[in-house]
Amino acid sequence: MEAATTDPTPRRWIGVLKGRWPAAVAIGLTFLSLSSGSGLSEEVESLAQALPALPLLYLVVAKLRRPELSWPLLGVGMVIIVGARLLDLVAPSTVLLALALVVLVWGVIDGHLRRPGEFRLQAIGMIGFGALALAGLVVDPEAGRYVVAAGWLLHGVWDFVHLRRGKVVARSYAEWCGVLDVLIGLELIFLV
Repeated sequence: MEAATTDPTPRRWIGVLKGRWPAAVAIGLTFLSLSSGSGLSEEVESLAQALPALPLLYLVVAKLRRPELSWPLLGVGMVIIVGARLLDLVAPSTVLLALALVVLVWGVIDGHLRRPGEFRLQAIGMIGFGALALAGLVVDPEAGRYVVAAGWLLHGVWDFVHLRRGKVVARSYAEWCGVLDVLIGLELIFLV
């Protein structure tokens, strides 16, 4: 009598999926956002308003030197963006860029910005990605679409570099954010 064999393939796939949960969540969120149905100018503005949140999280985590705060700070960032949109008193990008300015001034005051290291690198990233977000808001929506898409795609590259380096943010966050950023950038270019 032949012994029953079990196929290890399903277990292997479950192991792979458990290890890639941040990417799976990012893909799921992207599919949810595809059905938003908003027009081009609204989509570009919305994504340009949210773009400064990406480097701001890296900046704050680098300042605090606490990668384990990556996910909780994402929650705080989402509350800020949603709250600013609901209150409609000030644009989310204005709030996010003001917070970035506070963190940068804090870094100047305590000397952290003058020292080489991760905080200085994140400050440069904040300035660059912030500039792309602002440019995407002020140019024509059709041109802004590509500027904002470039910001999201480049931040995806930024995430994957940080994932590979294993520095600044939690690795799971870098993976999630990298996949999400690239998919959103591609969505802006091809699907809107």
